[in-house]
Amino acid sequence: MADVQLTLPARAENVAVVRHALGGLGEALALDPQTLSDMKLAVTEACTNVVVHAYGEGDGPMEVAATVDDDFLRVVVRDEGLGILPRPDSPGLGLGLPLIATLTESLELGKGTDDRTEVTMVFRLDEPARVPS
Repeated sequence: MADVQLTLPARAENVAVVRHALGGLGEALALDPQTLSDMKLAVTEACTNVVVHAYGEGDGPMEVAATVDDDFLRVVVRDEGLGILPRPDSPGLGLGLPLIATLTESLELGKGTDDRTEVTMVFRLDEPARVPS
């Protein structure tokens, strides 16, 4: 069971709702300020990807679940959209997933058991992620 679970329409205004809710969780967990900042930015990027890419011109849900396991915070962003595919007509710069990978301890992209697209981000609770030099 997730410590925080949100299911919202994949709309731009709901990205801020998710960021605020997970920021509150991070503060309650007394996350290192850099880890908290990294987590909020990574989750914002993942949710923005859902809003921009998952449903094309249509609507659909964006689900975010956060779970604390020992020394890690695991955040999963799920959608029922088109999946993670390269798009030549992409409105973004294509920097979201590489940025998320830099901000997290680990990043997994794929499909869940229910065939929904999942972006799983893991953050260490005891120290900031190490950025390669």
